[in-house]
Amino acid sequence: MSHDFVLEPAERWLAHDPDPETQSELRRLIDAARAGEDGVRAELAERFAGPLEFGTAGIRGVLGAGESRMNRAVILRTTAGLARHLLEAIGDKARSAGVVIGYDGRRMSREFAEDTACALAAAGIPSHLSPVPCPTPIAAFAVGHLGAAAGVMVTASHNPPEYNGFKVYWDNGAQIIPPHDTSIATAIDASPPADQVPRMPLDEARRLGLVRDFPEALERDYLGAIGGLAVRSDGDRDLCIVYTPLHGVGDRLVHRALGEAGFTRVASVPEQAEPDGAFPTVAFPNPEEKGAMDLAFALAKQEGADLVLANDPDVDRLAVAVRRPDGEYEQLTGNQVGVLLGHYLLTEGRAQGEDGRRLVLASCVSTPMLGVIAAALGVHYEETLTGFKWIANRAMDIERSTGARFVFGFEEALGYTVGPVVRDKDGISAAALVAELAAVRKAEGRTLLDELQAITRKYGLYMSGQRSYTLRGVDGLEKIAAIMAALRKSPPAAIGGVPVVAWRDFEARTRTTSDGLVEPLVLPPSNVLVYELDGGSRLIARPSGTEPKIKFYFDVREEVAADEPLGDAEARATARLDALARAFSGLAGIG
Repeated sequence: MSHDFVLEPAERWLAHDPDPETQSELRRLIDAARAGEDGVRAELAERFAGPLEFGTAGIRGVLGAGESRMNRAVILRTTAGLARHLLEAIGDKARSAGVVIGYDGRRMSREFAEDTACALAAAGIPSHLSPVPCPTPIAAFAVGHLGAAAGVMVTASHNPPEYNGFKVYWDNGAQIIPPHDTSIATAIDASPPADQVPRMPLDEARRLGLVRDFPEALERDYLGAIGGLAVRSDGDRDLCIVYTPLHGVGDRLVHRALGEAGFTRVASVPEQAEPDGAFPTVAFPNPEEKGAMDLAFALAKQEGADLVLANDPDVDRLAVAVRRPDGEYEQLTGNQVGVLLGHYLLTEGRAQGEDGRRLVLASCVSTPMLGVIAAALGVHYEETLTGFKWIANRAMDIERSTGARFVFGFEEALGYTVGPVVRDKDGISAAALVAELAAVRKAEGRTLLDELQAITRKYGLYMSGQRSYTLRGVDGLEKIAAIMAALRKSPPAAIGGVPVVAWRDFEARTRTTSDGLVEPLVLPPSNVLVYELDGGSRLIARPSGTEPKIKFYFDVREEVAADEPLGDAEARATARLDALARAFSGLAGIG
């Protein structure tokens, strides 16, 4: 096959690229490919493997020239598609209410945000543009607070430094879900080449009122709103906290939020306090990754900190670590933080009788423990598909249909939201609430680890684990599909000797009990299977949406005797989890 199949689309793209920098980058690659340099044609083929897919959270990819990369040309065509959808779906509101645009501290974030504003202005859609890099929760809050028609946040969250992205919110302040995502994707496909997307000069757009900065009071209004989420105002507010934004944009607002809640002993990791899109001190700016918290732990030991808090670069996730009696720091899992916050809000927050039914949600791969706590307290609990867009939108559906009050939602990947202030993950309000809970317990002579132990003794020990299997190539994808099909066709009656009491098929949208009772599921269709086991354990099977992998999730519940050391129960739970993992992997014919 001629190499023109790579060079021709590259030349076409180059002819319409409005950015001199990516023009130069792509010109060098094309010339090198024509000169026969090793590996260049393969790189070009990767950059033109097809456009970035616009999904339910927008687009995300590696920065660089080409249709399969994140660049100004892609942003302009994406914005043109968004503008077309807005004008067709809610034309008058789009023209009057406008679009919120936020951006973080990553490379090209400001340029992408300004291009978005200029393309929207040319389409007659005004925008509220953040004047400085801002946290994702601020942009999400602004959509509802300003009554905007939609929102855009330029961020790649906790991805590596070479990534950036474009996240879209609807007028309800939550990330878009079908049918808006598919309609926007169709409109993007129909967009003209990037240099033909109309753009109004930024100065002119500002002069005409089509681009205006966030209101000065926006941050104050946000901080006031999350301050209203506090449950208690007592406790030991002299708690010593070490914080890191991991070179992201969280430092200033997290300090303000904690300060207004009475926490003045907050020390930031100096090497990581300022926004830096190169993320020079971490290999991967995700607080879950090994080594990412090392500088925070070192400062915590120096300061004798009670609590360590960390946000990811766009401040929508929160990691928490607690000092143990031996002086070392134990990082909590997302499931543990979710249980701590959910339990605190449900047991010490406003009672059910004060304002009607309460509601909590979690993603289906998060620990089921919150559901057990909610059931014991008479609180409505539901699980959603993975992704906070589903938690936020389902919460609003239930609020509208039942009048319930949304209290809390979380997913195990360090994402939490409290109440209706932000309809997305919010690492700032979560940080303030974790600090509040730690202060309340410290005044009682206890820590968050003590609180976890008390909850565990009351509701049982829940241990979670995951196994992922990579199956590459066409044969691998066929095997993954065959595994899921076989599990659907012949659901197991028992796994590792433990009876299956019910199974949920999110693709068929049904829950079937072992005695044959079939119930509908309200979730959107998705290729996920959940097996509920006798005794409260469960396992989940699903293919990865982005990699050639099939993933199995395990949640084991273990009873804890009244005077039993938790370590003994944890050892039993670990053994049971490993046994379940082996049994299910064997049942699936893998591993």
